[in-house]
Amino acid sequence: MASCRHRGAIVAGLDEVGRGPLAGPVVAAAVVLSSGDSIEGLDDSKRLSDRRRRELASVIVARAAAIGLGRAEVGEVDRYNVLNASLLAMERAVRRLRVVPDHVYVDGNVAPVVAGEAHVVVKGDGIYAEIAAASIIAKVARDDEMIGLDRIWPGYGFARHKGYPTAMHLNRLRCLGVSAVHRRSFGPVERVRTSMGRALMERKHDE
Repeated sequence: MASCRHRGAIVAGLDEVGRGPLAGPVVAAAVVLSSGDSIEGLDDSKRLSDRRRRELASVIVARAAAIGLGRAEVGEVDRYNVLNASLLAMERAVRRLRVVPDHVYVDGNVAPVVAGEAHVVVKGDGIYAEIAAASIIAKVARDDEMIGLDRIWPGYGFARHKGYPTAMHLNRLRCLGVSAVHRRSFGPVERVRTSMGRALMERKHDE
């Protein structure tokens, strides 16, 4: 995998996880790899097993020059839309680096407002080591959070599907209703809220 090096410059890779789920935050990571260090096995986090992602995350944490994590909460996703919330999470991740990058390589085709020069790279997490490292750190961090939310909101299966709209999640959502960590601006969640509100009104009318 290539490295997006600039001679004498500090380069960060930036990626986010969690645009598609119906629940939970968007989490972003910015990673600056140590100069001359090549971490074997880096790849787009979606191509890796959970076990391999976690192994690589441990290596990245131990060897990276700097790591920053940022997030956008469910309320921010609903308020600003998921794209703008993702950009906000990425801006926060870069600001939490302990160094100020000269160049930031961003996975995708839209760049957040960050210090240094931003470069967008479509499918960059499969091309550049810095972006791949960021995608792994963000994915593991968000997965761990969803596992924690599964204990707070049991029954939805967050530990299994991580908030994505699987058949299991949609079924639990219809049965249990909308939790505080569901994104109300997303269609499947809004439809459940609407149908449950209608059913409640009908019950009150019958009474």
